[in-house]
Amino acid sequence: MSNTVENVMEMEEDTQKGRFLTFSLDRESFGIEIKYVTEIIGIQTITEIPELPEYVKGIINLRGKIIPVMDVRLRFKKQSREYNDRTCVIVVDINDISIGLIVDSVSEVLAIPEQDIVEPPKMNKGLSNRYIKMIAKVGNDVKLLLDCEKLLTGDELEDLGKVL
Repeated sequence: MSNTVENVMEMEEDTQKGRFLTFSLDRESFGIEIKYVTEIIGIQTITEIPELPEYVKGIINLRGKIIPVMDVRLRFKKQSREYNDRTCVIVVDINDISIGLIVDSVSEVLAIPEQDIVEPPKMNKGLSNRYIKMIAKVGNDVKLLLDCEKLLTGDELEDLGKVL
């Protein structure tokens, strides 16, 4: 019986391998591995919580579950922008903690072959963009593939866990 469960889980992982949910911030395209995404929702009413970092906008109530939401623009030190009808919250599960990522708009789910995914160039020694895991070549475009597990540090995840 447990072999069957393991086989189903392996098959599920295989169908998700190489699949990325793509979204945009300004004119830049990003992707996150589909295995982290639990759902995509429109922007919700956000309840602010004092003393959180600026990029953590607060919490939302998603069908009775309290979820912290992070503005990815602010996390990447981009200019803040008013939310509109294209603004989405991508709910991801990082180390068993659900977090909402506020993005300008969600594009599509893409299957990107391994040969079209490369490591980001090393710009400065010691300085690297910790959020970017890989870079995907899609047609004539480039998608920056995020490392979901590095969007928040262990300490930040722990602090959010205490708030909730």
